[in-house]
Amino acid sequence: MTSAPTDRDPVPDVAALTVGFLGGTGEQGRGLARRLAMAGSSVIIGSRDAERAAAVAAELAAGVPGASVRGMMNAECARAADVLVVAVPWDGHAALLEGLREELRGKIVVDCVNPLGFDKQGAFALDVPEGSAAQQAGQLLPDSRVVAAFHHVSAVLLLDDQVDSIDTDVLVLGDDREATDITQGLASLIPGMRGVYGGRLRNAGQVEGLTANLISVNRRYKAHAGIRITDV
Repeated sequence: MTSAPTDRDPVPDVAALTVGFLGGTGEQGRGLARRLAMAGSSVIIGSRDAERAAAVAAELAAGVPGASVRGMMNAECARAADVLVVAVPWDGHAALLEGLREELRGKIVVDCVNPLGFDKQGAFALDVPEGSAAQQAGQLLPDSRVVAAFHHVSAVLLLDDQVDSIDTDVLVLGDDREATDITQGLASLIPGMRGVYGGRLRNAGQVEGLTANLISVNRRYKAHAGIRITDV
């Protein structure tokens, strides 16, 4: 059994990794891709629509001079990238991953999907038979290295040209120590952001569900709240 990394552990060098975003044309995917491109990472925008992927990639590249940003179909993105971030709506999560099982074999797959519902009272966490979106990903991709992370990062802030630093910690969960270390390293490339190990993949459900609470905070206080872990 491996021990959890702490803030004192060295952050792995992840600068040379190519990061692909499955569902990268949505706000969360675009925002994270933009920030990693700004940090010098090579990124790929994946989509079901090749033209849409290319258009979003061109838009991001134009806003980040010198950045390496490409657009591809999701399957091409999965084959070309070293690390894949899943940023699709919950209702398309299972179908996307089932269709890319072979392309994602052996890859680090970072799931940031939050299974949420909305009604007149606001956001609420949905029941997921597997326990969480990340655990569903783990079952659908038995030959991939699934990690849960980036659930609580505001897409509004990620896409805001006036925001230089994203003041938040990113809880990173998974059963593969190297994969969680690499994901922490990617988070820490973004100014103001820090990756913090948050436990095994089985604990992803409450992390995904906490997003509903943060949405309530944001609505009450007209904010874009993140989280900070103290004493680490």
